[in-house]
Amino acid sequence: MLSHYGSVDLRKLGAWGPVTATLDWCEPNHMFSHYIAEVANSFSNFYTIFLAVYGASIAVRERLPHRFLIGYCGVAMVGIGSFVFHSTLLWEAQLADELPMIYVASYSVWSLGDDQHGFNANTPRIRLQSLALVAFDVLFTWSYYLYRNPVYHQVVFATLMIIVGYRTAYLLYWSPRSPQIPDEKKKVITRIYLTGVLQFLFGFFLWNLDNIFCGTLTKWKFNLGWPLAFLLEGHSWWHVFTALGTYYMFVGVMLIALGIKDDHRNYVLTRKLGLPMVVRAPPRKD
Repeated sequence: MLSHYGSVDLRKLGAWGPVTATLDWCEPNHMFSHYIAEVANSFSNFYTIFLAVYGASIAVRERLPHRFLIGYCGVAMVGIGSFVFHSTLLWEAQLADELPMIYVASYSVWSLGDDQHGFNANTPRIRLQSLALVAFDVLFTWSYYLYRNPVYHQVVFATLMIIVGYRTAYLLYWSPRSPQIPDEKKKVITRIYLTGVLQFLFGFFLWNLDNIFCGTLTKWKFNLGWPLAFLLEGHSWWHVFTALGTYYMFVGVMLIALGIKDDHRNYVLTRKLGLPMVVRAPPRKD
């Protein structure tokens, strides 16, 4: 990764002192602010926070089960933590970004592990799953604090996401409870969920381009000039597309859970601001 471009220091010190995080991205540090290390990588997290707040407001308005509100709040914490991390590039701030990613992913595994009818969280099975969730999160937090390797975090996060994907497919197509959801609705859920997966993977692709071709991209940025050069910040686009992908996948998971643990006819998928959203269906005339 470049540290200088011509006479420009791309790794300038700001108000927070030397970089102590294990990662420092391609965007020049403190180029526009003494207090914000990476402007684009910081403020691109506002889209994550917006989607989380938007989803949470729908969950509250539609009186959806509390687990979905908690999930959206977790996504918001990821966005806030990432903003702090990219603003300061401190190790403690890196934890505020990366640990919530693990917490939200493991919470998703917990949620998908509950396929019993109803949303009563005070059952022996849910209590045991909750204990396992807390134990896993505590163990990972402790181990990651000691073993400060970002690859370790990335492998654990990717593993959790693979488990979420497998469990989603299982509940939708192979579970004994999957017949509760009609085939037409399964197609809609599959399309929504896979759209989210593709958006997530596209963001990952852009992130890797940012890492691999940092030198070339940096030259292009200086030749293009700002603010247009912000469009070449691949890690910022990772924030945008993973936020959108997470939102879509979460909507798909919500529809599966509501179809298995409740009655799928009580909920419908609609759109607003171009985004899918789950709302309660109008009262049926049986």
